Amino acid sequence: MAHCHTTKLLSSLFLLIALVCTTTTAQQDTTKAPVYGWTHALIAGVSLTQASYTDWAAGGENALAYTGSVDGKASQAREQTDWVTTYKFAFGQSRIGTQSLRKTDDKIDLETVLTYNMSEQWNPYAAATFKSQFATGFEYDDLGGETPVSAFFDPAYLTQTAGIEYKPGAAFKTRFGTGLRETFTSKYPVYADDPETIEIETTLFQGILESVSDFTFTLDDNLVFTSKLELIAPFETLDQITVRSDNLLAAKINDYFTAKLNVELLNDWRVTRKTQVRETIALGFSYALL
Repeated sequence: MAHCHTTKLLSSLFLLIALVCTTTTAQQDTTKAPVYGWTHALIAGVSLTQASYTDWAAGGENALAYTGSVDGKASQAREQTDWVTTYKFAFGQSRIGTQSLRKTDDKIDLETVLTYNMSEQWNPYAAATFKSQFATGFEYDDLGGETPVSAFFDPAYLTQTAGIEYKPGAAFKTRFGTGLRETFTSKYPVYADDPETIEIETTLFQGILESVSDFTFTLDDNLVFTSKLELIAPFETLDQITVRSDNLLAAKINDYFTAKLNVELLNDWRVTRKTQVRETIALGFSYALL
């Protein structure tokens, strides 16, 4: 019941914000002639935090933290089709005192969507997504002991779906479709294993229903809020929905420095019944390569 309540709360909150943002930005939309062809964008960023203490009477521990990220987008616009591919890579670590370096961020996120333009708002689409990570992840106990729980491409998630997309304006779009989802594991089969069977499965194939919603709201010339809500429901357990919400508030300080607040919520019933939350605040260097 808690899982269902969390899913409904996240979905309702997202749709409410999207409706307000879409209504606000719709008043600013103007008719423009379409521009066809390829467009590319690639932004690389790095943030670094360091603190060092020597004979500091008030106390304190040495600290080091860094995060690197690459965000890219490639779009091809034609009269009948739009093809958009996005990719996000991030990796970060931190060290406090005598602790070893510990992972703070790790993301491989690829998405490609091909839309066939039949009308201004409703259009069929085909999409594929891939999600995984770069490095081994650990759980730490109170004594500093570490237990590995994930690794490179372990787990890895691949989905292929097709359906209908609704895009009422430039700020908001949502799609609903059906397709397949594959989960691949190796050393850590908990993400794919069926606990009701004797065998330990390292791969999982599921027919799914999928809903993905995106919106972007420009609060100011240098302040942008983006949000993405993904809902995945396997056919055999439609009442157990995997919910992922990724929210980013980015402030551009100048051409090279940005401040970011990122909050990601994940509710994956196969891994844990609890809602997982990851929040990061970063001030760092950012440069547009394309």
